[in-house]
Amino acid sequence: MRIGIVCPYSFDVPGGVQFHVRDLAEHFLSQGHHASVLAPADDDTPLPDYVESVGRSVPVRYNGSVARLNFGPVTAARVGRWLERGEFDVLHIHEPVTPSIALLALWSADGPVVATFHTSNLRSRAMQAAYPLLRPSLEKISGRIAVSEDARRTVTTHLGGDAVVIPNGVNVARFAGAAPDPAWQGTPDAPTLAFLGRIDEPRKGLPVLAASMPAVLAQHPGARVLVAGPGDVEAARERMDPAVAAATEFLGMVSDDEKAALLSSVDAYVAPHTGGESFGIVLVEAMSAGAPVVASDLAAFVRVLDGGRCGAMFANEDPADLSRQLLRVLGDPGERQRLSGLGSRRALVFDWSVVAEDVMAVYEMVTHGSDHVRADPAGHLRADPADTRWTRLLRGTRRGGEV
Repeated sequence: MRIGIVCPYSFDVPGGVQFHVRDLAEHFLSQGHHASVLAPADDDTPLPDYVESVGRSVPVRYNGSVARLNFGPVTAARVGRWLERGEFDVLHIHEPVTPSIALLALWSADGPVVATFHTSNLRSRAMQAAYPLLRPSLEKISGRIAVSEDARRTVTTHLGGDAVVIPNGVNVARFAGAAPDPAWQGTPDAPTLAFLGRIDEPRKGLPVLAASMPAVLAQHPGARVLVAGPGDVEAARERMDPAVAAATEFLGMVSDDEKAALLSSVDAYVAPHTGGESFGIVLVEAMSAGAPVVASDLAAFVRVLDGGRCGAMFANEDPADLSRQLLRVLGDPGERQRLSGLGSRRALVFDWSVVAEDVMAVYEMVTHGSDHVRADPAGHLRADPADTRWTRLLRGTRRGGEV
């Protein structure tokens, strides 16, 4: 199958959507499909052969974060040429209502279109206001995917219609097989904690983690917090208690291999995010690496952790509760081992071998159209029995329930 994938966010700065697009394309390429990715990127950004750049992007604040987008007539022409050359059987657009190449590709599309929605923002006035203008273009979309139930509710609230929930994917084996780095491993007297995320974004929760650490250091004076991600390190240190700043090591940007090694080394991974999360891919990466997870009780995180059974959860934006959970996990080797085992098994649900098959089911549904899909008397979508991928996806039997 010839697959065109559009990523609205720049490949200059790592992010969940970019990683999702990259890994999905590489999985399909490994299966013998043709996959081409279109995304913004600076001229000097190293890109895989399957990624084509539409040029430099500009930063735009949205949903508590900063998205790097690309728009305009020159970009529109580049999108059109890519579509003409690609002759794709299916066009897969991520975040199709984003004012970037995603929307430009949707406007230009004239074949089967699948859209994946990543954003969770039930109060978005911008989406509500834009819907009347976008409605004709949205009708081009034949198959809708949401990466979580929260993202699906955002779609149904603001755009109407529905979407099938297919979560983000992770190469579980890559993380499970990563060798620990002795420099990042802890001891009973000096445990290590990991945090991954942009340190300048309050919603990633580093200030919450920092506020929880004095109580942890009181019982574990040698504890270290390993922070991986971009941002202003000096500004972050200045906001911390001096003892916490001394116990915090800022690693900067890390490679995929370094991230896997980090997660396989630490005594716990901490996800203190305060909001705006529709999934939680880093939780799955940590579980894949065998790290016990301590996470805020955001709805998206609760679902990833199987109702909270596969990780320790604390009340969102409550440093005192985070301290209690960290002390409980760090003080009990048996609990860490239990959470590590549960997390490792849970992570298999999100492996690309599972997730990509579900995405391919949607591709096959939109490319085969009515030959494979029928409505039952109640109006619910049902697949032809011969279309086994789509049938299993609709029934949810492959995951054994909602994720």
